[in-house]
Amino acid sequence: MTDLLAARIRAALPKLELREKEPLSLHTSFRIGGPARLLALPGSGEELADLCRLLRSLGEKPLILGNGSNVLAPDEGLNCCVAVTARAEGSRIDGVMLEAECGASLTALSAKAAKEGLSGLVFAYGIPGTLGGALVMNAGAYGGEMKDVTAETRFLDADLNERVFRGPEQGFGYRRSAFTGDMILLSAKLRLEPGDPDFLREECRKLMERRRSSQPLELPSAGSAFKRPEGAYAAALIDQAGLKGLRVGGAMVSEKHAGFIVNAGGATASDVRRLLDTVRERVLSASGIVLEPEIRVL
Repeated sequence: MTDLLAARIRAALPKLELREKEPLSLHTSFRIGGPARLLALPGSGEELADLCRLLRSLGEKPLILGNGSNVLAPDEGLNCCVAVTARAEGSRIDGVMLEAECGASLTALSAKAAKEGLSGLVFAYGIPGTLGGALVMNAGAYGGEMKDVTAETRFLDADLNERVFRGPEQGFGYRRSAFTGDMILLSAKLRLEPGDPDFLREECRKLMERRRSSQPLELPSAGSAFKRPEGAYAAALIDQAGLKGLRVGGAMVSEKHAGFIVNAGGATASDVRRLLDTVRERVLSASGIVLEPEIRVL
């Protein structure tokens, strides 16, 4: 039977790519997740905004995904329209400002900035997510964070009106921002600094080698499984509790980096959830510290 919601979306937005019963495992870095009722692939922030407004008029609410790099999708799938923003990836440079759409790859933006001799975004090279997701969680690594470079962010508010937050309005803190709840990010402007292209490209290369040597990039994961607790490091606490290599079904605490839970083969969302709970319980028992998951469970 033809999905009536799909028919109405196609009639109103004929250029939008829309897939029915699309496995979420194809759109998450964990490679886990059952089918979405509908999966849309908007090609720009404007097309994403049009889709969100259309769905609101039809009494529906979309789930927005970027590269699916920090999420765990359910095994049974989702009975809604999922909008994957990875094709909304336009970007341009104007002086020291890099403006990009929400679906732009962080690694691609970092490489572009380095090539054009703009510094400040090297830390993001190798982070697997998109700009939108990075802004929502104030992604950071190796001493840098999105808050250090983000001048302004354009988004839809809860009423789907387009707005812009600048500077402190963006509310950046450790793995958080003002962009929560019903806000939908569209694009952002990053303020960078002049630098030497050759030096910056070499720094990107070194950073990628550092990631490869210390992180389990050869296996599907959702990045760091837990946030850094105050005064400690999640990976060290997990390692000290003797949990490296611990498995539940196909989910495993990485033997290379204890802060990662990886899909070692055939893992289900249930496997990952059970392993997250087990790790939290054993770390609490061993250290008295409660770990807070960084993975977003859909």
